[in-house]
Amino acid sequence: MSTTLPSIERGLASDVGRVRQHNEDTAAIEGTVFVVADGMGGHAAGEVASRIAAEAVVELAARPSLQVRDIVAQLTEANRRILESAARHPEQTGMGTTVAGLAVVSVGGSRHWAVFNVGDSRVYRSVDGELSQVTADHSEVWELVERGLITPEQAAHHPARNIVTRSLGREPMASVDTWVFPPYPGEVFVICSDGLSNELTRERMEEILAEHPHAEAAAQALVRAAVDAGGRDNVTAIVVQSPGDELDLDIDEDTTPRDQVNGSTGESRA
Repeated sequence: MSTTLPSIERGLASDVGRVRQHNEDTAAIEGTVFVVADGMGGHAAGEVASRIAAEAVVELAARPSLQVRDIVAQLTEANRRILESAARHPEQTGMGTTVAGLAVVSVGGSRHWAVFNVGDSRVYRSVDGELSQVTADHSEVWELVERGLITPEQAAHHPARNIVTRSLGREPMASVDTWVFPPYPGEVFVICSDGLSNELTRERMEEILAEHPHAEAAAQALVRAAVDAGGRDNVTAIVVQSPGDELDLDIDEDTTPRDQVNGSTGESRA
């Protein structure tokens, strides 16, 4: 399986926001692997954990073919590296990170999109202009939403919204959620930290994507809108946009750009 999609647009943007002093988010793109990690731990630790996770995930792009189990195994490896780093550096004790992303995998001999997450960073998918949330937050507040005790809108402003129930940097390793989709012409994926999803409703994100048909402009506009809406956390977004015609995921591998954004240290989210 090749590792590039020249016909697919990619955009990446990140901002420290209006409240935090440092950016603990890390976002990376390598070939057909896209990942956002949102670090926790304060001081240098949150940045370290998110960087370790993102760098581990994009190593998958070097493989000739991927399956969903490879993504899960690599996140397990990322968890091991975070724990190992914390063991070597006592000041990193307790650091962790959420992670969410997208990759091309082989399913039954054909290429599909795989979405994955641990924690409350999210992946959204837009099909025919309609945006829906693919991932489910691993957080105390989202459990209240799933039980019907509060609405998603109430969850965005709940005082416990930053308490995650799964993250990397824990022993035993938290379980990884995955979803698989066949490619669909014109679809758009948004991968983001909760600094974006806590500030913008799904409807507002949908409007912004409609207003900005190119991935880079869309990513920048989403992050800018979240900062303008309050920017109470670091804000990061990757936008992956497929062409409007039939999507071919088997393309030469020598032209894919690599991109990564990593912020500095910041406050603890949990």
